[in-house]
Amino acid sequence: MKEKAHRYLTLFLTTLEISAFTFGGGYVIIPLMRKTFVGKLKWIEDSEMLDLAAIAQSSPGPIAVNAAILIGYKSGGIPGALLSILGAVLPPLVIISIISAFYQAFRSNKYVSMCMTAMSAGVAAVVIDVVISMVIDVLKMKRLLPLAMLVITFILVQFFSVNIIIMIFAAGAVGYIDYALGRKKAK
Repeated sequence: MKEKAHRYLTLFLTTLEISAFTFGGGYVIIPLMRKTFVGKLKWIEDSEMLDLAAIAQSSPGPIAVNAAILIGYKSGGIPGALLSILGAVLPPLVIISIISAFYQAFRSNKYVSMCMTAMSAGVAAVVIDVVISMVIDVLKMKRLLPLAMLVITFILVQFFSVNIIIMIFAAGAVGYIDYALGRKKAK
């Protein structure tokens, strides 16, 4: 019982810390969660983290909260999911509440504006890092289908303006068919 309570506390404090000291949303939080829960705590396998990140991205709502829910559930069941949601949501809620009280002063301050511009460049770099690491993970699978889906989805969305929701459902259908065929072949 003591070990479970320690895991819950660690889960809450870890998501709280990641959420409190990260600027840029889900695409920035995902690599930090990966570093912590896969590398440091070893609660999740690297391939599972890739799957959790994909599910978090394709689910409605903020990616950071979705990822926290999935990691919390994977690490500690329903109580873990609830604690990780609280840890992920609490810092932005407090920060936004404070900022909204002083919104006019923040909005017109040139130093705050310059900081936001500089931070957006850092966020772009982290997003590129996430994309590269996910592509590397897909390449490590040594399977043609995920790589083909990655390339085809990018081309269709970027150059032919195909709705991303259609691509998510199509990728889900293809993934399910691949899974079902793999199970059939294994039998």
